[in-house]
Amino acid sequence: MIDIPTAEEIRTVADRIRPYIHRTPVLTSASINNICGAELFFKCENLQKAGAFKFRGATNAVMTLKPEETSRGVATHSSGNHAAALSLAAQNRGLKAFIVMPRNAPEIKVKAVQGYGGQITLCEPTLASREEILQKLVRQTGAIFIHPYNNPQVIMGQATACLELLEECPNLDMVISPVSGGGLLSGTAISAALFSSGTSVVGAEPAGADDACRSLKAGKIIPLANPETICDGLRASLGTLPFSYIRTLVDDILTATDNTIIKAMHIIWERMKIIVEPSAAVTLAVMLEHAELFKDKRIGLILSGGNVNLEKLPW
Repeated sequence: MIDIPTAEEIRTVADRIRPYIHRTPVLTSASINNICGAELFFKCENLQKAGAFKFRGATNAVMTLKPEETSRGVATHSSGNHAAALSLAAQNRGLKAFIVMPRNAPEIKVKAVQGYGGQITLCEPTLASREEILQKLVRQTGAIFIHPYNNPQVIMGQATACLELLEECPNLDMVISPVSGGGLLSGTAISAALFSSGTSVVGAEPAGADDACRSLKAGKIIPLANPETICDGLRASLGTLPFSYIRTLVDDILTATDNTIIKAMHIIWERMKIIVEPSAAVTLAVMLEHAELFKDKRIGLILSGGNVNLEKLPW
């Protein structure tokens, strides 16, 4: 049986990271409510520092390191959002950040990492290449590896987004969170279980990178082979620690096609006047594809990030 953090532990994490993060707004849209036939509450982590929810977990992980662990900096591998988040979190504590990024990472995310002082080493766009290059980097530098999602401090940091959502919007029927490695979804599920036990939790995933959906159904992790999706932030394979929470606390994981994800992204930009990336729009996309499951419900959607290359929009 998985050891679930306590409400006190999650509130302690929220207090720890509060001086560094934004308490992001919860927005609504009457026109999107009409489209979906439900009452929606959007937790706008696209407005978070570093442009994504990842800054919560990275900040908690960095701020809980002991002084003797920090002398040689921190390191990670990431397609972008965790890389930027860790770079900024390290900068806030005066640490070096060594970042392994795939060669095909979006330019906007590479520039963000560089802007926050992260030292980038490029790798091939495979998990094996990421891990091999990272291991070499850690051996060379002695930096502490902060995993993007397979880390309890990261997961508890991500849980604070749902905690804030539930504080502002009690009695939700459901919360929908994107899922890739599983840090945000597992954190969301932990907070829902602790602070709103009547609220179900659903993961949202691209159909072309549906390992979490298949893993939940199978009861074991089914590795992601060749993800094909516009959602560059949702191409990572599901982590073992997040999966232990997800299989216990998450009610379902639904998928949506890239075409529907682009449609959802466009709707959010057009109706709400805010910028979200495809990986964030997947939460609305699953509602558009599975509308019958959500009719007349009060639903929280976590918009996970807003790091988009404005020169290469998908429409």
